Amino acid sequence: MQTVWLSGAEWLAVLRIGLGLWWLESWRHKDKKGWFERGTGIAWAADIAGKHRWAFVKGGFDTVVRPRPKLIAHVVVHAELALGLGLVLGFLTPVALVGGLLLNLLYLVLMIHDWAEQGQNAMMALISLVTLFAVGWQTWSLDAALGLFL
Repeated sequence: MQTVWLSGAEWLAVLRIGLGLWWLESWRHKDKKGWFERGTGIAWAADIAGKHRWAFVKGGFDTVVRPRPKLIAHVVVHAELALGLGLVLGFLTPVALVGGLLLNLLYLVLMIHDWAEQGQNAMMALISLVTLFAVGWQTWSLDAALGLFL
């Protein structure tokens, strides 16, 4: 593969790190006090799930999220932090890529009616897939330094 300026593996590392920074920004801009103390994030999601055009979304929300809103708030917020750090540092990268892909797909399904959100989640999911299948942790990563996933 011929590339300009960086090698193919280095460009994949740039893509992986950029995706990680995207997850970190998603984590950074969240109102953690609102999410953890007032339940704003879960209340927002409950409103969307309650009006969703697909009944399984409301049913899934009512079964998984509604009984444990504080736990799920912590899972979502800390998952975004963990994904961002894992991808930027290149640590447990395949796990972070699959986890991010699943979270983006969950966001895509929940926000099916919001085209602005769809673009972000679709692009993040695409970057996750490309980086996963191109083994994007071979360069500039703790995984490579530790000999993981080679």
